Amino acid sequence: STLDGTLFPYTTLFRSVDLPKPASTVVLVRDAVGSAAHLEVLMVRRSSGMAFGASAWVFPGGKVAPSDADPAWDELSDGNYDHYERSLRIAAAREVFEESGLLLVTRDGRELDAAGSAAFDAMRGVVEADPSLLIKLARDAGLRLTLDRLIPFAHWITPSFEPRRFDTHFFLVHAPADQVVRHDGREAVDHAWVAPQDLLDRRKRGEAKLMFPTRLNLEVLARSPNAAAAVTAARAQKVVTVEPRVEDRADGKVLIIPAEAGYGLTEERM
Repeated sequence: STLDGTLFPYTTLFRSVDLPKPASTVVLVRDAVGSAAHLEVLMVRRSSGMAFGASAWVFPGGKVAPSDADPAWDELSDGNYDHYERSLRIAAAREVFEESGLLLVTRDGRELDAAGSAAFDAMRGVVEADPSLLIKLARDAGLRLTLDRLIPFAHWITPSFEPRRFDTHFFLVHAPADQVVRHDGREAVDHAWVAPQDLLDRRKRGEAKLMFPTRLNLEVLARSPNAAAAVTAARAQKVVTVEPRVEDRADGKVLIIPAEAGYGLTEERM
């Protein structure tokens, strides 16, 4: 949006080379199966050939496509959102489908099970190549995207000194209970359901690569003992936009983020 809060026309939003590109990221949570139930989050490992975040463990997500703002989605998805907010949520659901095979949808009022979601696997690469085809898929298959289940979790804007910039909205969602993750093997070459603190510990041991926003959001998730608590905490929090800035000091450069973002950290040496 502009400084006075009005929305840019979508042609401007998606064509501008100066603005950070709108993007959505999805924090999928569930409770671990077994007697020692605890919070797990879905992480995918990006291909080593990716231009952004190569080999890093990330939450599923990606850029908003122009078709994610198509008014046709008004009749194919839940929730009362303006077209920009809806486009962020459509992008979130679409990227989850492409990268993990999970479908945040209902059909005849019910979530899909494992077989129901797997039946659409052949369309994942097709939708990745042409995101507008997700509209046809949803309409033909009688699917309705359940956007209300996506809870705003964080908002990060890539610093201005970076050559590739994204205006990324993070959404938390309780994962569909009966579906099974299948990473796409292209952008996501591996996946894991993992306790947030376990992945943070692996990063400290040099066994996992995490980008700065991913790491801090995992630290927030690690405060919740289970999925229900994570959902409750996300609904209660105020999302503060984080656009890190760099400060030059005598002993080197420091990355600064606002204290009100709630990460318990305001600066980190670069």
